[in-house]
Amino acid sequence: MARLDADVLLAGVAAAVPPIGLAEVPELMSRVDCKYLVPAATMARLAGELGDRFSALEIGGLRQFRYSSTYFDTPELLTFYQHRQDRRRRFKVRTRTYLDGGGRWLELKLSGARGLTDKHRIPYDDAPGETLTGEALDFVRDTLLGELRLIAPETLGPVLSTDYKRVTLIDRSGAARLTCDTGLLCRDGRRSSPARGDLVLLESKSADGRAEADKVLRRMGVRPVNVSKYCLAVAALRDLPANRWHPVLQRYLTHRPDLRGHAVRQGRTRRSGPIGVWGCWSGGGMSYFDGIVGGHERGRLGPG
Repeated sequence: MARLDADVLLAGVAAAVPPIGLAEVPELMSRVDCKYLVPAATMARLAGELGDRFSALEIGGLRQFRYSSTYFDTPELLTFYQHRQDRRRRFKVRTRTYLDGGGRWLELKLSGARGLTDKHRIPYDDAPGETLTGEALDFVRDTLLGELRLIAPETLGPVLSTDYKRVTLIDRSGAARLTCDTGLLCRDGRRSSPARGDLVLLESKSADGRAEADKVLRRMGVRPVNVSKYCLAVAALRDLPANRWHPVLQRYLTHRPDLRGHAVRQGRTRRSGPIGVWGCWSGGGMSYFDGIVGGHERGRLGPG
């Protein structure tokens, strides 16, 4: 049986339901996230089961949007290992650029003891997406200390980027949303790892983790997967042990380069050497762009 093109399938799903504007979308800055990796055929079945319960986010006449995110970490990949070890209090730092809708944000995703995900962000249009400004670092420090009582790392630099397309389906009750990602490409300036074209990465976002999409997927026999794009990308591009993510990694990404020879040639281990991907690391430090961005705020989610 021929595999369905997930990108084409999702475009059809988005076109088949009523549109909803960004101003009408309720904020879900504190939520429970459940992720699922499904074939395009399963996505088609899910869309049929959900029927008219959802609308598709539409901005500027578009219902499918291109995203580009750059993730920041320490030279020792602190946030990657926090997530791999399933630490209850952990965080991720990234810039997210909306390539179609316009705009860039600096985002800090926090996971706390209650199992909730909190997203804090500030506008970042005036700074390059691959750098952290002084004000951006202040935002990270203040938020980590205030929300999780964590001391921010002294050094954060760009590690990798992810590009993908997204359709966002909004529950008409306003209580949940379902983001549907296709065409994932992980890259770090030296190597890239694309995802299979027949798979969709779903993320159901709701206050309690029991949205209608979650219920339908469970009835279909689909179980959540505990993964993040950043951690999958690090494991794939740096040939690091994926541990519990290994089955998803092998199924989802089509190429896993072996970087062990590269690490040996550079005379450093995979965990302790410089990791900047655009030559930003210098002498163990980070050279930051000194631009200024707007004040701290818990902003709207944008197209997803």
